[in-house]
Amino acid sequence: MTIQQVLLLLLLWMWLPHPCHTEMLFRRTPDLRPRSFSGRALGNDGKTIHRQKRGWMWNQFFLLEEYTGSDYQYVGKLHSDQDKGDGSLKYILSGDGAGTLFIIDEKTGDIHATRRIDREEKAFYTLRAQAINRRTLRPVEPESEFVIKIHDINDNEPTFPEEVYTASVPEMSVVGTSVVQVTATDADDPSYGNSARIIYSILQGQPYFSVEPETGIIRTALPNMNRENREQYQVVIQAKDMGGQMGGLSGTTMVNITLTDVNDNPPRFPQSTVHLRIPESSPVGTAIGSVKATDADTGKNAEVEYRIIDGDGTDMFDIVTQKDTQEGVIIVRKPLDYETRRLYTLKVEAENTHVDPRFYYLGPFKDTIIVKISVEDVDEPPVFSRSSYLFEVHEDIELGTIIGTVMARDPDSASSPIRFSLDRHTDLDRIFNIHSGNGSIYTSKPLDREISQWHNLSVIAAEINNPKDTTRVPVYVRILDVNDNAPQFAVFYDTFVCENARAGQLIQTISAVDKDDPLGGQKFFFSLAAVNPNFTVQDNEDNTARILTRRNGFSRHEISTYLLPVVISDNDYPIQSSTGTLTIRVCACDSRGNMQSCSAEALLLPAGLSTGALVAILLCIIILLVIVVLFAALKRQRKKEPLILSKEDIRDNIVSYNDEGGGEEDTQAFDIGTLRNPAAIEDKKLRRDILPETLFVPRRTPSAPDNTDVRDFINQRLKEHDTDPSAPPYDSLATYAYEGNDSIAESLSSLESGYASFVLDKH
Repeated sequence: MTIQQVLLLLLLWMWLPHPCHTEMLFRRTPDLRPRSFSGRALGNDGKTIHRQKRGWMWNQFFLLEEYTGSDYQYVGKLHSDQDKGDGSLKYILSGDGAGTLFIIDEKTGDIHATRRIDREEKAFYTLRAQAINRRTLRPVEPESEFVIKIHDINDNEPTFPEEVYTASVPEMSVVGTSVVQVTATDADDPSYGNSARIIYSILQGQPYFSVEPETGIIRTALPNMNRENREQYQVVIQAKDMGGQMGGLSGTTMVNITLTDVNDNPPRFPQSTVHLRIPESSPVGTAIGSVKATDADTGKNAEVEYRIIDGDGTDMFDIVTQKDTQEGVIIVRKPLDYETRRLYTLKVEAENTHVDPRFYYLGPFKDTIIVKISVEDVDEPPVFSRSSYLFEVHEDIELGTIIGTVMARDPDSASSPIRFSLDRHTDLDRIFNIHSGNGSIYTSKPLDREISQWHNLSVIAAEINNPKDTTRVPVYVRILDVNDNAPQFAVFYDTFVCENARAGQLIQTISAVDKDDPLGGQKFFFSLAAVNPNFTVQDNEDNTARILTRRNGFSRHEISTYLLPVVISDNDYPIQSSTGTLTIRVCACDSRGNMQSCSAEALLLPAGLSTGALVAILLCIIILLVIVVLFAALKRQRKKEPLILSKEDIRDNIVSYNDEGGGEEDTQAFDIGTLRNPAAIEDKKLRRDILPETLFVPRRTPSAPDNTDVRDFINQRLKEHDTDPSAPPYDSLATYAYEGNDSIAESLSSLESGYASFVLDKH
């Protein structure tokens, strides 16, 4: 089948009638009618085919936004071919905004917008329309969907996301260097007209900067803009829609542009020469002064390094760069001396540490300055010829011998005389002394190397004219050894010989020590002071010797201890020797030579008791004696306890025997008023010196009549004490000194008084 035949069949199908479809016409005005046409075609069977005309055609409505009229804005008209104009049809609208934003005249099909429409809120609305029979409410047209598209107008100006932009660009940048890009947005429809086409322009900031109209990129417009001249710029950029044409809307933003620093300025000293002064007494490391080169740059571009490049004081001074202040501090490197040199000249250079190769042509990035330093004279203390002195002297020198001399001078031009002295804190024993005029040190006490081998002295030198300026120097005195000590035994030797020893048997090895320290080392010789028939000494020639027996068998019953004098001598000059005595005990030994007993009394002890057992027995006896003594002392102390604990309780008891009263005039011992007036006797009080085992309620004794005989009164009191269960269980003496109204008593304490009686109770 050819292409022509296919097209012919398609055309015939399109002309076939479709009775089930009727369509509405969408039009803007009521007068618009759809075109209708008819056509014929032959079918396969040869019959003529008639195509029925379409009732409506698809279309869409366009509505302009931001309508400002007072009436509803007309959108368009819906019309059905079935509408005969008799009002039998009813048009219905549904979808986006139907009934609120969009309304339809149900009779005529006219559509209106009830309020202003903003395309930026919604660009199009989709609605559905249908025509129904008013009486039957049945659709006469199938529901059809259409779109109302909102046409844009230029009602939004371009806006920038930031009100103020901040940007920076290096100074000295070439023309056209990009600084920053600003971008504005427009809410209008970019696909409809030029409402959203934005063009950028610069309103403020010329001639220093420019902006690309299409992209909004801000670029430099002038060459060699210098930060040191001007650092901050404010640029105002305008964005205008409608392609920048007249009538377009616009928006602006501000851009703050800062020129950043580059190293385009070399350091410069404000002057070519500077003069400094320093006293000659300034110690090493003292800061003399500082120099500073100014640099118009900032940050690391202004960092400067200082150094001394020339001058006659390069070895005497140094310069240090202070990073925080960018100054060069000149310090003393070596001690200064006014008398030696008074003026120094230095050439100091300051150079940038970070140089940009792009700006070499602006250099050189360094500068120099001449620094003159004057040394000022001060009154200096004396100076010793050496920093320390070492003297060596033998320990046997005579008193007053000079061991050495220290020398000092006044470094000033006046050259004042010097006085020397010893710091006695370094010579507490006053072994040395010094001549104040010439500095000669001599001995004032004997020296002994064995007591102290070194003496560390401190000599003070002071000017006679200015004693406050002093200088000290250490003096080390080493005492050299002289052979003045004899050797002696190294340790105490506890030597014994077995009773069954044989001749030539070794019983002890001895050695010696010597306090002296000869240069060739110690060498000792051992020998006997006299020939001994029992023992002999054999020198080992290594500063030790062996003690050997000379006969067989020893008896501790005959001789329990031998004394052996041994002569020890050294080999230094003069030779020193001493005699040491060895105490050799005779002991009982086993077959292998191990000592068992060295005491002769041990043979007399019972066989069953050893020395340890005897010591234990003795300790037990001593402990028993100590216990007995302590027990007796405690018992004796208990017997000496006082009868009456309180000195105030003396009313009815005698505190101590053999103590007579003071007579009638003695009113301090007891209350005599009770005896004079028996009616005034108070209730009986308990004893204070003892605590009764059973506490009884005290009985009140009736007072005697005023004229009762004294004997009756005493008997009554005696009976009362006899029947008192709280009476003390030991002997007590109760005294009653009432003598009656008319009696004359010579002594209240007299035992022979005819009117006094004593009662002694024994229990």
